[in-house]
Amino acid sequence: MVSTNPPIGAATLNRMRNTFCGVPKAEIERRTNALLQSMTIEELYAALLYMTQHQIGFDVSKECGQETLLNHLQNAFKVDNETHERVLEETKNLEPPELHLNIEVIEAKELVSKDSNGKSDPFCALYLESAPTRRYNTAVKTCTLSPVWEEHFELPLEDPENDVLCLEVWDFDAAETVPEKMNKVKDVKGIKGLVKLAKEIAVTATTGSHDNEFIGRCRIPLKDIPTTGHTMWYVLDKKNKSKRRGVVKLRLAFSAEHNAQVAAQEHRHLLRVLLLHEIETEKIEKYCWCGRWSGPAEALILQHSAQRGLLARNLALAQWVEYARIHQEHPLSFTVFNKLAIDLLRPMDSDLFSADETRLFWDATKKVLYSCLNSIRKIRRLILGDRNVMMQLSAILGILSSISSLKVPADVDLFPDKMYSWFPQFEDVKIDVLQGLEYTIIQSCAEWFEHIISNNSPETESDEDALRYHIKVIQLIRADLQKAIENYDKLFIRKINVPYARMLYIAYEKRISDMCMIIIEDVCARLKRIEVDSTDNAELSLGTTLFELYLTLQRYAVLGQVLCAEGQLEDMKIQKYHEWFRGGVAHWLDIAVYKALKRIDRAVEIDTLHAVDNSVQYSSSAVDTLTTFYQIKVFWTQLAWPDVEGSYTFIAKIIDDICKCSIAYADKMAEKAETTTELEQLSQSSVYEKKFTISTAWCFAINNIDYIRTSIAPLAKDLGLEEIVEALGEHKTQEEADRCQQTLELIIDNAADTVRNKIIELLEVVANKMAPAMNRYLMEGAELIDTVSNAMDRLLQYLDSNLTTLHDNLNEDNFNRVVLVIWEIMSQTLYELVNANLEKRRPPAFYSNLHRTLQTLIRFFNLGADETANVQVLGKIERLLKLHGLETAEVIHRYHQERLEEQKEIEEPIYGLVTVKAHFIDNSLNIQILNARNLRSMDSNGKCDAYIKIRLLPDEKFADIKTPKTHVQKETLFPLFDETFNIPLTPEQRAIENAIVAFEVKDKDFLRSRFIAEAFLPFSEIPDTEPETDFATLEQVHLKLSRPIKKSTDVIRALEHRKGDNQAMDFIAKLNTKANSK
Repeated sequence: MVSTNPPIGAATLNRMRNTFCGVPKAEIERRTNALLQSMTIEELYAALLYMTQHQIGFDVSKECGQETLLNHLQNAFKVDNETHERVLEETKNLEPPELHLNIEVIEAKELVSKDSNGKSDPFCALYLESAPTRRYNTAVKTCTLSPVWEEHFELPLEDPENDVLCLEVWDFDAAETVPEKMNKVKDVKGIKGLVKLAKEIAVTATTGSHDNEFIGRCRIPLKDIPTTGHTMWYVLDKKNKSKRRGVVKLRLAFSAEHNAQVAAQEHRHLLRVLLLHEIETEKIEKYCWCGRWSGPAEALILQHSAQRGLLARNLALAQWVEYARIHQEHPLSFTVFNKLAIDLLRPMDSDLFSADETRLFWDATKKVLYSCLNSIRKIRRLILGDRNVMMQLSAILGILSSISSLKVPADVDLFPDKMYSWFPQFEDVKIDVLQGLEYTIIQSCAEWFEHIISNNSPETESDEDALRYHIKVIQLIRADLQKAIENYDKLFIRKINVPYARMLYIAYEKRISDMCMIIIEDVCARLKRIEVDSTDNAELSLGTTLFELYLTLQRYAVLGQVLCAEGQLEDMKIQKYHEWFRGGVAHWLDIAVYKALKRIDRAVEIDTLHAVDNSVQYSSSAVDTLTTFYQIKVFWTQLAWPDVEGSYTFIAKIIDDICKCSIAYADKMAEKAETTTELEQLSQSSVYEKKFTISTAWCFAINNIDYIRTSIAPLAKDLGLEEIVEALGEHKTQEEADRCQQTLELIIDNAADTVRNKIIELLEVVANKMAPAMNRYLMEGAELIDTVSNAMDRLLQYLDSNLTTLHDNLNEDNFNRVVLVIWEIMSQTLYELVNANLEKRRPPAFYSNLHRTLQTLIRFFNLGADETANVQVLGKIERLLKLHGLETAEVIHRYHQERLEEQKEIEEPIYGLVTVKAHFIDNSLNIQILNARNLRSMDSNGKCDAYIKIRLLPDEKFADIKTPKTHVQKETLFPLFDETFNIPLTPEQRAIENAIVAFEVKDKDFLRSRFIAEAFLPFSEIPDTEPETDFATLEQVHLKLSRPIKKSTDVIRALEHRKGDNQAMDFIAKLNTKANSK
């Protein structure tokens, strides 16, 4: 694509050829500018016709023959036939242009060896066959078969169409003496090399000759060289030799001497004319011309560039300038500019262009930049997924990337205010390409945002429609972002390292925040509390829409965490979006509870109280209710409240709400079971004997509630309790986190316990409904157990029938619970029966009947020893029966045993301690009383006169033993006794089971002694020792002193009921004295 200025006349042509000979630079520039200004279209046209008649290179073909090119020029320049013929005739009389062949001998390889060392010393000789005597030689490269020359030659051409370039490669042999050649023996390679060396020595010795040896040649017809030149490997051959002699790499091109500036302007003008003609004739659409010329146009451009000797950078600059000018009126494909921008990078960086050329480049660049940025500004008009669109966008970004890497001259303003009104205005601040791109992206966001706002509006003035309007706006913005992420972001980053989606996000963020924050806080402040029995659907709908807006903003905020760098999020209002909704969370939770309760009502209403399937023991409402709870969990998951402290507060309320819903479900299931059972039993009850029969409805109701109860803890875990506690530990202190965890666990435990209590209540309801019939049978059995009455059989049949129903339909845990409840009711009845007859002085046979009744029921319920011990009421019955079957003395000793157990449970002895040592030597009990401490004062002086009396219990077993006591220690609360006592026992007394040593601490007064406290030491804890054992080797025993306080134990009541028993009444009197001693 080159244009030159061969003048119409020969004189002008000759003048151009001699312009550069010894003329000052200033004069050259003056003449050049004058020539450029005076050049007419006709002169340009004449120059192009002249060029066409003297084509070079093998690109000339029949398809683009001379006539075709001439016709194309005439049509493109819109020249009439008369002018065309006249100018054509004038140019035919001009002398042919003076052309040169530029040759670069680059390298050779795979050359045959000519020296004895297996190498050669190659050099090249070049000449034209038309002038074989004018030879041009390269340097000699020694000892190599792969020489690299990289040498340039220029050969003048007289007949470029028929001439042939010849290149010969020779091995250089220097003049050497025989001894010098003999020294090469050590470098000889192989037998062949040795033969060569011997031959060389012989020739040198006989003739003294040292001729160069021929390696190979290649012939290159000039007509085979393309107009634009080429770089190619040529094969070397040798006459009568079929073997290849090597290859040589040459760069060949034609050139002519012309004024570079004039040639460049010609070329630019030629490009403009030809391209406008192409667009007109080919009907090329906008943005579709991608640099592909028609055959004639391409041939003309190649011929002009070759004959005017334009360099690649001059061609690229000419195209850049002219394409940019045409692009303003008829947009071309950006791929053309992208390729040119890449080609121009190196020349621009290396300052290879003149000042005028540089100015042309930047002037054209302004036009290209504006088109590129304007296209990005209107990027939303592009067709997504279209291959050509993405190719154009990729090219635009490539252009911007290339231009951004260049240093912009200080006097060049790439972004004039008149062209870029959307750029922020800064004084004395130069905007670079990347900043311009950023401002353009921001402006495109602003325009698209305004487009969304202007094309959407709320349907009404209600709060809900306003919220829906904001949701729609954000969704449209997010859709724009999503398109950017999916279609453009990677391309922007790859081509120019600009995070396009991130810039969009940041630009939209402020607009969204400013638009939403005020209305959200206003609506939240005016929300009304929703009651369970509320029918205000508008308030429910408003809350739901508000939550939809929350989720929409949440998704936008989360997208920012993906797109933006860490430091960019801190100042964004959108990252604190949840704060705007804080007043609405309680409202959403109320909505969740309201909907949950309504769903529970419906679930219970349609529940038939039959198993969902054969593998489970609960009905449909339990599944529906749990599903409802997990919908609350879905709400919490969607909420994803970022604030840790807020999360803790809200999750505590959610768990509490779930507990309330569980209790509500339990109440409704109880009502459902009651109603269903009543309907079932209306037709089944007998007129003569009305009794409650357990139905499967009760069983499923209990199982359903228990199913919900066992789901509370896993559901709470699914809500993310552990994560919240961990986050609290990170944001606050670990102590606060532990405290919050304990609180949440307590809420969960309380919720589960509350529902468990509901289950127990239902079990008690079932058992209590069975109670009347059980009580009747039990009373009859107790009174008539030795008669022929079948009351016990009927009781067992009644129990068996109902327990079978319970067993078949309840899960194992609930069945065990209800069995225990039924048993507790029956055992309570037995207990009340025992208590009711204590005053009646029933004979032993009565208690025997009761015992047999009890054993019968234990066998029926299959209660083992451990299970019996776990039933509190049963234990009471056992104790009562045993107590009332004992003699009075045994009952009194039972009391002392209980006092011993009470002593062991004392943590802080308020009456002090007594320290003793004791051991058995055979049947002799030896006791050393050391001291007492912290006694309670009994005298007015704050002291006491203490002594200790020893008693062996039970009294009646040790009646013959004299009661020992210590000396009185006056006026002290820390008496030191240090007295030893030896109490001989009979073998029978020593072997008494549960025998006890009692230490009574008393205060000695003038007329009487007052009780202070007492302590007990069982025989079982006193060691047996050898006769030689001394007290000094024994360990001290610290006994906690106490007084009898409990007055309502079973033992005391048993003694009090024995009104006619003097021993019992005396003991009770002494007990009261001890308790009231002051």
